Amino acid sequence: MGTFNTSFGEGFILVGFSDWPQLEPILFIYISLFYSLTLFGNTTIIILSRLDPRLHTPMYFFLCHLSFLDLCYTTSTVPQLLINLSGLDRTISYGGCVAQLFIYLSLAGTECVLLVVMAFDRYAAVCRPLHYTAIMNPLLCQSLAIAAWVGGLTNSLIQTSLMMAIPLCGLHYLNHFFCEMLVLQKLACEDTGGTEAKMFVARVIIIVIPAALILGSYAHIAQAVLKIKSMAGRRKAFGTCGSHLFVVCLFYGSGMYTYLQPLGSYSESKGKFVALFYTVIIPMLNPLIYTLRNKDVKGALWKVLGRGRSSG
Repeated sequence: MGTFNTSFGEGFILVGFSDWPQLEPILFIYISLFYSLTLFGNTTIIILSRLDPRLHTPMYFFLCHLSFLDLCYTTSTVPQLLINLSGLDRTISYGGCVAQLFIYLSLAGTECVLLVVMAFDRYAAVCRPLHYTAIMNPLLCQSLAIAAWVGGLTNSLIQTSLMMAIPLCGLHYLNHFFCEMLVLQKLACEDTGGTEAKMFVARVIIIVIPAALILGSYAHIAQAVLKIKSMAGRRKAFGTCGSHLFVVCLFYGSGMYTYLQPLGSYSESKGKFVALFYTVIIPMLNPLIYTLRNKDVKGALWKVLGRGRSSG
């Protein structure tokens, strides 16, 4: 069969969940609900962090970036998934597929680095409380946020360029609901062991190294927390850091399962359901995990709602 990645006129058919037709209406309802909650929750965090002076801190500065990132991240795949589930259109052009791959990898890579930055912020808050304000100054916060976005963009440029260099052939069917890199790699016409090795190294750098840095930060945080004598202080520290660690486990756990296994053992059917977890579920859970037990955010919300009522 001839290669087809040289022609931008030819595209792909995204199989999505059409091989489980009985599941499609159920998935459509739940994913629509989860996507709406994601939009509402993350937008609320961004607005509250801008309006309330109490939330003008490094932690909420980075949380704003995470919320904006999750809004973009989920929007890069979910609207197309909903169209796919409704059966209206299952096609995507080659150019659209490359663009989606590039955007998705950029955002995923940025989140990998941003979670490290947030772990460093918690480390400074717990382990260096007296110097926290000096360490996490506005210039450093802005520099770290920019570094996260540049890191994600660089990772995506490398992996997307390597992916585009692989000749593809066969049927134009992608057994997924978006242009997942591993599914595209399975369409390779020839032995691409060298390119796959380079892409695997890039994935290790963007997933494993950040995860190791985060675990190292939390090992130091745990030691510092155990030295706190008051139980109230321990609870506050564990509450603040525990939510972040839970997000880290969810995000990196699903990422490692998907991207650090050999290409030959990757299951497209299982991969679709795991992808739902990190493209739909985690972006919806992040606002809840970070703010559900957070008095500052609850106070800011009531303050904004009270202001709205009084002005009405």
